[in-house]
Amino acid sequence: MDTQERKQRAHDLDVTVWVGKSGIESVVDELDAQLSDRDLVKVKFLRAARAGSSTEEKAADLADRVNAELFETRGHTAVVYR
Repeated sequence: MDTQERKQRAHDLDVTVWVGKSGIESVVDELDAQLSDRDLVKVKFLRAARAGSSTEEKAADLADRVNAELFETRGHTAVVYR
């Protein structure tokens, strides 16, 4: 899948993983399971999860934990793919 096609598919995705005050540790297994079923997953970082760091930093850390790639971040939402 090329970048343009991935960007178009990511735009149409609904958020299926929300990272809240429990942090990224609490969603690692869920994101891993979703990535085994589909190639793109949209993740929303709520205010409590961001506490002092950027969405890009949190999203990159989460992607590393599930052996995936961070495709893009927009606002407080990230798209991860494998």
